[in-house]
Amino acid sequence: MKKIYYQRMAGLAIVLACLLAVKNIAGKENDDFSTVKFISESGNSPTLSEFNPNSLDAEGWKNLGFSEKQSSTILKYKEIVGGEFTSKEQIKKCYVISDEKFRELEPLMLFSNSTLKTSFANYNPESSGKLRIPGKFNPDKLSQSDWQKMGYSEKQVAAILKYKNYLGGSFVSKEKLRECFIISSEDWQQMEASVLLREKTPEDFKKYSKESSFVKSKTVQSAFDPNVLDQKGWMNLGFSEKQAAVIVNYRDKNLRGSFKTLDDIKSCFVISPEKFEELKPFIRLNESTMNKNVAEKKPEIKNAQTDFSKTDLNTITFKQLIEFGLDERSAGSIIGFRKKLGGFMNKNQILDTYNIDKDLVQKLLAIAPLDNSKVERHSLKTAPEEWLKNHPYFKYSADKIIFYRVNNPDDEKILKLLKQKPEYDTRMRLYMK
Repeated sequence: MKKIYYQRMAGLAIVLACLLAVKNIAGKENDDFSTVKFISESGNSPTLSEFNPNSLDAEGWKNLGFSEKQSSTILKYKEIVGGEFTSKEQIKKCYVISDEKFRELEPLMLFSNSTLKTSFANYNPESSGKLRIPGKFNPDKLSQSDWQKMGYSEKQVAAILKYKNYLGGSFVSKEKLRECFIISSEDWQQMEASVLLREKTPEDFKKYSKESSFVKSKTVQSAFDPNVLDQKGWMNLGFSEKQAAVIVNYRDKNLRGSFKTLDDIKSCFVISPEKFEELKPFIRLNESTMNKNVAEKKPEIKNAQTDFSKTDLNTITFKQLIEFGLDERSAGSIIGFRKKLGGFMNKNQILDTYNIDKDLVQKLLAIAPLDNSKVERHSLKTAPEEWLKNHPYFKYSADKIIFYRVNNPDDEKILKLLKQKPEYDTRMRLYMK
């Protein structure tokens, strides 16, 4: 009887469940779906609302759809323009904000009077935030102080002058000056009539406005001896101050005082092939100035007071190297490298030293002896950690050596585990017991 009872109850439960299911389906057929919103395919698009660009931090810019790196760049740009954005146009000039993104954000930008600061470091309340224009002026001749007196902050002036250098040392035209992102449209309206520059950029501007060269467009008109020109002389040939300094240093240090051939001049990396071809017809290499410069840079060895045949290369002094004829750069490099090594083990190491006059050094090596008996040497398994980490031949593998020698107290096994190039092993062995 109980079995029959339970079967009937189970059947009744199934019938009730079916009735409820039918009711739910019927109810859903009459549901109103007019308020249902589907997720847009561009689910990552941020919800935009009105905002003050000057009150946003990195997270705020990220919420507008910018990446972390872009947000950081925008904030750095804000610092460059004086710490506050003064106009929408100024924001538009930030290179990480595309034209499409700017058009999207522009209607939502609000500048609150309570947060909008003046862009001038030397703000004068009586001037109502206007620039102080000094009458007619040539912006190429304005110093940092002049720009600040006009009303720009120190950071803004630095950016303006950097932009001038980018153009090749001159603003070139009103058109180019107007493109400087520091100068807002309001600023330009005040200064335009006073700017003494041509209206339009010349068609050949690209020939001398490359960021990598900054060479001004000057024409060489007379012959010159490259071995008697100082920095100002090279600048008069159309090179920037930095380029002229590099050329003089290249001649005096790398070439020991003088250009010997046209190829010597051509090889200087700041002289472009085009510039060299322009200079070439006017270059006059004078043998007397070449010999004079060499004589001035290299004292005669025969006048030396030191007996270099008895002077140990591991104890030779800076002054003695100068006495032999090396310049200060070569002598300093040799002494510095020897100190880092703790002493030379062979003469070839001296020739491997950077920034030396190898021809003259070889003459010294042929005369002077080398005693390496007092040079510090160690086994890899017992070498002090500080010595390993400071020695030029071991420091890049020091941590590995310290790790491997815990379980492999054998120098040969440690060298094998390092898996270095054979030449590195050879250098290490010079200082191993």
